[in-house]
Amino acid sequence: MTSILVTGGNGQVGNELQFLAKNYPDFKFLFTDYQELDITDADAVLQAFKEHQFDFCINCAAYTAVDKAEEDAEKAHAINVTGVENLAAACEAVGAQLLQLSTDYVYHNSQNTPFKENDTTNPQSVYASTKLAGDEAALAKGGMVIRTSWVYSSFGHNFVKTMLRLGAERDKLTIIFDQIGTPTYARPLADAMLTIMQQATKDSTAKAKLSGIYHYSNEGVTSWYDFAMAIFELRNIEVNVLPIETKDYPTPAKRPPFSVLNKGKIKEAFGIEIPYWKESLKDCLEVLEA
Repeated sequence: MTSILVTGGNGQVGNELQFLAKNYPDFKFLFTDYQELDITDADAVLQAFKEHQFDFCINCAAYTAVDKAEEDAEKAHAINVTGVENLAAACEAVGAQLLQLSTDYVYHNSQNTPFKENDTTNPQSVYASTKLAGDEAALAKGGMVIRTSWVYSSFGHNFVKTMLRLGAERDKLTIIFDQIGTPTYARPLADAMLTIMQQATKDSTAKAKLSGIYHYSNEGVTSWYDFAMAIFELRNIEVNVLPIETKDYPTPAKRPPFSVLNKGKIKEAFGIEIPYWKESLKDCLEVLEA
């Protein structure tokens, strides 16, 4: 029985992994959040790994309050960097494999073609900088980093849920149109990670690929404005949506103007099929309506 630790188990991706766990009977999961396992405590992390002898660790734990991180850099660093260092060291100690979930925010360059894994990083916020440092900590111990973008789910707080709420409350909304990327439904992302681990348990060739940086987001490209419009159209919500520029909605932390990810590497390495973002949005909305 393959033993898997999932940190950040109460987050969007963590909850989706819990939902999908029943589809993987050969896996034994331990889902933790900070109440059960504080990843910033190196001794506690190492003890947990020695006690359970995990084969894999999926780290979904992160400080993701992007704007708040600008004034709470110490806590962001503790979770996004020190926490990953502790998990990576514990994985190395027991021979486990780390899968580190990361972000498109580490790329903040003036290019307009989808980012590849070896493109230059240029973090422009505390959140982005700490996530990149966490990636480097994972990679230094042979970990696998999966960078994703614009994550949403039926669990937790996210753009889709916010739009549904505001669409019901207001007659008019203003949404940024000059930030381009790809919305990613957390469920197929979670399933891709489990599929990759399943391959690795059965195929030494796949196992050998479980290090380095990979990208996963839904297919396609859109803006926050068009994403909002799609949500309202699919739910038949009538609201006047006005496009605005990023400069008209200043935030403490800078957002990448373009963060489309090239997924060729993960598709080729593991045969992963990735759904189009609108199809995934439909799936999530159906879950929310159920």
